[in-house]
Amino acid sequence: MSALDQNKLSGLDKFLWAVIGLLLTIAGTFIPANLALPIILPQAGQIPLRLEAVYTYPLQVTYQIGAVLLAGCMGGAEAATLSQIAYLTLGLSSFPIFAYGGGLGYLQEPTFGYLLGFIPAAWLCGSLAFRQSARLETLTLSSFAGLVVIHAIGLVYLSGLVLFKIVPQPWWSAVTQYSLHPLPGQLIMVCIVGVVARFLRLILFY
Repeated sequence: MSALDQNKLSGLDKFLWAVIGLLLTIAGTFIPANLALPIILPQAGQIPLRLEAVYTYPLQVTYQIGAVLLAGCMGGAEAATLSQIAYLTLGLSSFPIFAYGGGLGYLQEPTFGYLLGFIPAAWLCGSLAFRQSARLETLTLSSFAGLVVIHAIGLVYLSGLVLFKIVPQPWWSAVTQYSLHPLPGQLIMVCIVGVVARFLRLILFY
């Protein structure tokens, strides 16, 4: 399949993915992410394998960032960016759709910089995801680029809060808590988004 310009998505498509991206981001904020790993054992004296159990591995993150990146991979830069502008606007307008509530007071939360990074991350992920054909590696790398942007902006914002004593925590401790600790789970989420986006774009023929 040749590369698809995201401008070929209709206005209705972009609107739908903006709405879907917003709803997924809101829902994903409150749903812990888990990775289901099947445990398969060989049957005694036989070659066929049998499913012994399914182990659920908690990723120590929610599906929030995955929703942001999936919106970019599926709806392109415009739809994904619009969905995140709407998300932050609603949250800062006192709708309790952030992890710890909402309102302008959230500007002083140590995680707000990461939320702020959702907007450029969605744009970058959506732009890269449609620059080439929808291969697994393209979608995964696009999602990874978005994750890098989220952490870059989040760290700059967090550093400012620590510098001005708004966050009463040593800088390295804050970085560890808000960036390094969730990073492994978020990297797994990037891979999951790549697989899901590849499957969806395959069945939707774009």
